[in-house]
Amino acid sequence: FILKFIYFFLNKIVEIIAGISISSNARIGKGLYIGHFGGIFINEGATVGENCSLGQGVTIGTLGLGKRGSPTLGNNVFIGAGAKILGKIKIGNNVRIGANAVVIKDAPDNATVIGVPGRIVRINHG
Repeated sequence: FILKFIYFFLNKIVEIIAGISISSNARIGKGLYIGHFGGIFINEGATVGENCSLGQGVTIGTLGLGKRGSPTLGNNVFIGAGAKILGKIKIGNNVRIGANAVVIKDAPDNATVIGVPGRIVRINHG
């Protein structure tokens, strides 16, 4: 009970001061880098791999009310400012997601995704 209270208290402080909301049920790998604070939301059930980078205003969450499932991000994923990663999708390792992209479909390893809706514009081999 005491640990949940401490988590809740500290989480609220971070939400208010930094504008970051990370669910206690989200799985976050080591090395998460947040370039600029503000407006970051990571939904319950979401998984963020190791050494990922998030710009400000990033949402990692469900697709909509009543839609189940949260995204799974691989390792070394870069997400540009304002991007939304939504639904029960899988983002592979070494993926780059452009600023303000709205990604609602899977992205394979080494992909670059941009646009609304997000589309793969490049697969980096090597």
